[in-house]
Amino acid sequence: MGEFEGKVAVVTGSGRGIGRGIAMLLAREGAKVVVNDPGVNVDGTGNDNGPADQVVAEIKGEGGTAASSYDSVATADGGEGIIKTALDTFGRIDILVNNAGILRDRMIFNMAEQEWDDVIAVHLKGHFNCTKPASILMRQQRYGRIVNFSSVSGLTGLPGQANYGAAKSGIAGFTRVVAKDLGRYGVTCNAIAPGASTRMTQSVPDSSRELRARAGIATPQARPAAGPPMRDPEFVAPMVAYLCTDDAWNVNGQIFHVAGGSVGLSHHPTPMRTLWKPAMWTLDELVTAVPETLLAGIGNPAPPPPDLNIPGRPAQAAPAGGA
Repeated sequence: MGEFEGKVAVVTGSGRGIGRGIAMLLAREGAKVVVNDPGVNVDGTGNDNGPADQVVAEIKGEGGTAASSYDSVATADGGEGIIKTALDTFGRIDILVNNAGILRDRMIFNMAEQEWDDVIAVHLKGHFNCTKPASILMRQQRYGRIVNFSSVSGLTGLPGQANYGAAKSGIAGFTRVVAKDLGRYGVTCNAIAPGASTRMTQSVPDSSRELRARAGIATPQARPAAGPPMRDPEFVAPMVAYLCTDDAWNVNGQIFHVAGGSVGLSHHPTPMRTLWKPAMWTLDELVTAVPETLLAGIGNPAPPPPDLNIPGRPAQAAPAGGA
């Protein structure tokens, strides 16, 4: 018997990439899986039932049990429809993996309102739209596993992803709160910040890659032909599956970085240094105390070039031998 025999799982965005790997692994371990994917392009446009149906066919071909769902997570009706598919087809829901996502990368000064709204709707609101109806059922049955998907973009920031990063940071906060809302009912909620080579990472514009390179931030590239495929999306699935097991009953409200053979536990945002005095700080005091004490040794993640005239920046030393 598999680890999830008798359990029902919903995996959103599981027609390709990371979601597909998760759906396949859960099914191999005995779960009945709802493969949700509207078959959209990376930017959220279009519609194709093929990806979900293909994964369902693969699962059934391996002797597993699965059903397709084509609803979008971006609406409340869509989220309810996804969970309803699990109930109508398999009679319950035990596991929800909120993996669906799109990209609309653009520098903040060029970003259109629609590009902001669409990414927030799929990622941040999409997590709510599916978690809300699932949580009602999980609370009633006093059992459930919810795994969300955050991102390094939301936890540390990547250029050109204000919409995506804001959503993914919001999902981290959402995860911590849902964990506290549901923990007393035997339901856990954790999040993964994955690293993998997928359609989404390959679609990052060259302009964004160049900005990240100049900032010293690595962007996943296509893996070389030789050597182990450490960036393959399937590498993310085992940690997701672990968080869905009964063994992980006491793992709650955590965020894990998962990439290749690496699994890391993220720090919760807490003050790393503190300035204190038994009175209100003055502006003059902070002008000195913040850079010299609070931010000592911490650099600007995107400093302006040396030749840009910045008010307040100390004058640059004259080059050796200069006038």
